[in-house]
Amino acid sequence: MSTKTADTSAFKGLRGIFWPVHGFELKKFLPMGIMMMCILFNYTILRDTKDTMLVTAPGAGAECISFLKLYGVTPCAILFMVVFVKLANIFTREKLFYAVLTPFLIFFGAFAFIIYPAREFLHLSLPTIQSLQASYPNFHWLIPIISNWSFSLFYILSELWGSVVLSMLFWQFANQITKIKEAKRFYGLFGMLGNVGLLLSGPTIIYTAKYAASLPKDIDSFGINLKLLMTAVMVAGAIIMFTYRWMYKHVLTDPKLYNPEESSSSKKKSKPKLSIGESFKYILKNPYLMMIAVLVLSYGVAINLVEGVWKGQIKIAFPDKNDYNMFMGKFSTITGAITILLMIVGNNILRNFSWFKAAIITPVMVIITSGIFFTVVYIGTKNSADAATSAALTGGSFVMMAVIIGLIQNVLSKGTKYSLFDSTKQMAYIPLDEESKVKGQAAVEVIGGRAGKSGGALIQSSLLFAIGGSVSLASLTYILGPIVMIVCAAWIVSVTGLSKKFNALVASKNEDSTDSKKPETEKNEESSASATAEKKETVEV
Repeated sequence: MSTKTADTSAFKGLRGIFWPVHGFELKKFLPMGIMMMCILFNYTILRDTKDTMLVTAPGAGAECISFLKLYGVTPCAILFMVVFVKLANIFTREKLFYAVLTPFLIFFGAFAFIIYPAREFLHLSLPTIQSLQASYPNFHWLIPIISNWSFSLFYILSELWGSVVLSMLFWQFANQITKIKEAKRFYGLFGMLGNVGLLLSGPTIIYTAKYAASLPKDIDSFGINLKLLMTAVMVAGAIIMFTYRWMYKHVLTDPKLYNPEESSSSKKKSKPKLSIGESFKYILKNPYLMMIAVLVLSYGVAINLVEGVWKGQIKIAFPDKNDYNMFMGKFSTITGAITILLMIVGNNILRNFSWFKAAIITPVMVIITSGIFFTVVYIGTKNSADAATSAALTGGSFVMMAVIIGLIQNVLSKGTKYSLFDSTKQMAYIPLDEESKVKGQAAVEVIGGRAGKSGGALIQSSLLFAIGGSVSLASLTYILGPIVMIVCAAWIVSVTGLSKKFNALVASKNEDSTDSKKPETEKNEESSASATAEKKETVEV
């Protein structure tokens, strides 16, 4: 019996669906799962805390997020990549992991115990910020970012945690030590365990926020909350490094679990590093890749536009920092639970339905839920009798309605992204030739990934900068809503067109595969039949 047959036949029924891991592989799989869980545990705490701190900072609001993402996060991400490449040439792979992870943990600890308590000495006062905003109305939302600079730095490093520690450190390590046949079984389970980190982080945030809110009023309750959360982040970070070191000592020295020649990274071609200009040219030459890029770009722009308005509504509903943080903790808990459920459902959808039906679910869901969300926010911002009457009939404010609908929209968006969007996007690369797979995916990540993340921020910040003053994103829903609808329409059109090309390529591949697998006797019979037909035609003539 071949290794492949033994590997796949060892798991039957529910075991094959939920836990396709051999007993001897637990020594390798569980530490990787623990690392993934701790990384996403920290990611969720940092994501919720950074939003709470920036949105509720003196003179700031959710409108500041778009400016900071565009002018802070993007340049710092590029700068970090340059530094990372230089460090990679100096350190070994193991030391590089520690050299990158340790500064993050030191900063988050120092921020909670040193920087935040001294914020009044480090930042400009609220009257000074308000005076500058009145003098320079076009920079109204940029001034609080600079004035509260330590909050902005915390936001930037929290954003980088996901892309650096998860996308680079963890997945590079996983690709280095995981065999191809193991990756097919392990990688999906890593996602499941990662979402357990979300389930744990949500209650942690809720508990610390409740504890801080119960303290006497003369105590800086959010400062206590921040110390507790950053302590949890540092503990989880220490577990990550300890687990990483343990794997180097006990797993990478076990030939049964790690063989450099069989690792998935040794089988893959290295991704070419394409510039933005080169990526544009490569995508424009290939309509198939262009459609994939539109998918990635559309998701990033649409989600960022909705999230900006939604977080502004959360601030109105929960102006207190601890209350805001507690709500975000509940959001993370719900997101983790729904995502795990949708990943199970999504796997079954991918197995039983066509690529088009699986891929179209995400844009249809986004366009429906965001349409409802923007409609509620728009009505709520109108100072009319109709809005007041409708609010009375619903038994609550439009702000709280917008918060709840935005929560549902975000949960479903992230859940379907992890379970269907990412999977169908990766499937779309499979029928391509090797060059298009490697260069095409790299180009799509540069254009679709980066532009998607900063595209929504660019639209929002441009509108706020052009109008000036204390204008809110909620008051611009009559502009942002139609933009999201147009983006989602382009997304749906691209899914439809890509589906046709995808099916054609798959059919072509299958035909080639079928022809190559025909038995020699069958090919001889076809040749004989063809020759007989030619003789018959000659006789008739």
